Amino acid sequence: MSKVVLVILDGLEYSVAKECMGGLGALCDENIGKVYKIKCELPSISRPLYECILTGVKPAISGILNNYSKPFSSSKSIFEYAKSAGLKAGAAAYYWVSELYNKTVFDRVKDRIIINEQDLNIPYGVFYYEDDYNDSHLFSDGECLRVKFDLDFTLFHSMNIDDIGHKFGHNSKEYRNAARGVDIILSSLVLKWLEEGISVIITSDHGMNDDMTHGGNLDIERDVAFFVFGDKFSLSKAKVEQSEICGLVCELLGVKQGKNFNKELLK
Repeated sequence: MSKVVLVILDGLEYSVAKECMGGLGALCDENIGKVYKIKCELPSISRPLYECILTGVKPAISGILNNYSKPFSSSKSIFEYAKSAGLKAGAAAYYWVSELYNKTVFDRVKDRIIINEQDLNIPYGVFYYEDDYNDSHLFSDGECLRVKFDLDFTLFHSMNIDDIGHKFGHNSKEYRNAARGVDIILSSLVLKWLEEGISVIITSDHGMNDDMTHGGNLDIERDVAFFVFGDKFSLSKAKVEQSEICGLVCELLGVKQGKNFNKELLK
């Protein structure tokens, strides 16, 4: 069992992650971590894929097929699995995560900051509602929750890469620089987390196309990176499915559940 940090970098396509995130790449080159390519589930849209990552349920099964349908999840998430095992879980994330697992419709005053509200599925949270909410603030929000409340599972979900992709498109210096900006923040944090013995997973919900959007079946819309760091991981070759991330996180947390995960990812 170990504590787990899951980072979702919204809208980050695989090739841009590989080419622009030199800090994370350096750690992989030294066999401190490894990056895999994932083909995200369809549709390549945020809310359906938040649900897929956090519950292991594919969009066609969950019925969440766009960003505006069925706003509250009917499936058990990592947060609920952790809570049922007596673990502390929290999130610094876009407000759709709050709407899926805490309350819907999101109230900007009452639901933005959540501290030890045990009647909620996510009892510790900071939720933002602007797509250009600064990534540096987001990572500070999550790290504050993680450290201050000694969380066993922490979700960091940033939005700047996706926001820039919607403004400038996949093949733009702005999109690539947004990825580089997050890499500067993350590479230092990953080393800190590893020193504390935390298992770290960094991935994305979907990619981005040159039409400044996503949702379809193009490789640049569906190919996303899946980084792992920590001594629990085998760093061996493996096929990774987006719907198996929930089961993998629960296994790392030592939480019993029936979700599938690829055992080749672990030692």
